[in-house]
Amino acid sequence: MPQDTIGHPAFLLLEDGTLFKGKSFGKKGTSGGELCFTTGMTGYQEIFTDPSYTGQMLIMSTCYVGNYGVNTVDVESDGVTINGLICKNIASRYSRMIASGSLEDYLVQHNIVGIQDVDTRALVQHVRTKGAMNCIISSETDNIETLKEKLRAVPSMKGLEISSNITTKEPYTAGDPDASIRIAVLDFGIKKHILHNFTQRDAYVKVFPAKTPIAELKAFEPHGYFISNGPGDPASMDYAVNTVKDILAEGKPMFGICLGHQLLAQANGIPTFKMHHGHRGLNHPVKNLVTGKCEITTQNHGFGVDPEAARQSEDIEVTHVNLNDGSIEGIRMKNKPAFSVQYHPESTPGPYDSRYLFDQFIDMICEQEAIK
Repeated sequence: MPQDTIGHPAFLLLEDGTLFKGKSFGKKGTSGGELCFTTGMTGYQEIFTDPSYTGQMLIMSTCYVGNYGVNTVDVESDGVTINGLICKNIASRYSRMIASGSLEDYLVQHNIVGIQDVDTRALVQHVRTKGAMNCIISSETDNIETLKEKLRAVPSMKGLEISSNITTKEPYTAGDPDASIRIAVLDFGIKKHILHNFTQRDAYVKVFPAKTPIAELKAFEPHGYFISNGPGDPASMDYAVNTVKDILAEGKPMFGICLGHQLLAQANGIPTFKMHHGHRGLNHPVKNLVTGKCEITTQNHGFGVDPEAARQSEDIEVTHVNLNDGSIEGIRMKNKPAFSVQYHPESTPGPYDSRYLFDQFIDMICEQEAIK
């Protein structure tokens, strides 16, 4: 049941000194992280359980959150990964037949500190103007100096390596062991529905911890490799870039999503950078430069691939661009069967416009391995 602190005073303090007052929900406590916002109107449970949100304080830009409760299906990992939640209103009632409980109860269960009754429109505009920054939420103290001191201890996302802390501890498999296609997956914070998209296409996948050496990946005898999404700064992940280089040397098909896209770029000498405020939501327009078609995509990233370096690369072709700001959304190698996208084609939540990319990867494997 919700704690008796629900509706009590709560405070949101930003790194630049801006203070918002609201009402508490979720766990009573204090929590900090990088402030970011998502433009999605639905799919909150998938968002809250996406490992790529690890270490972040999430603003929901929709007016009400929790309208349809929670269930055991709409999850992308085994727990809630955000550090804190900020919204205008959290719904006191929910209306979905398959719901197993309320969002309030769910957040308390997962020890998430939240604040509501905040002018989220003003807060989002502030982030869009000033850029991403750290913040702290508290429902247990109104001492601003204490909150400032705790906020100073919150690490910056730039330069922060997180994936090795949240990756699977042991390898595991999904799908039919007798399937004709085997895919080795490097887990930097993978979403469950990415794996589902592979097993739906009759692939047998083995998911490996982030720091697994190439020899162990090869021992699975995969027909292709997948480099997953995940949190943190890709520039701090030399170990992962080196593994991607080793995979590319194998010459087998490789597919990367989000962080995996950034690591493929870095493996080709293309740097990444911290974006002003990132892209998060399920309505971002992307143009496929190969087909000329537009896709409405699901996105969650605060880092991007250097556009000038990507376009100057002799080994890389830019395949997708963001129609809002021109940022790089997809690349492929000219001399190897490897490609990646910055956005999330598994689309949970979001439209299914981009799921063809999983088919492209499977087709690439089948063509190289002569699998019918």
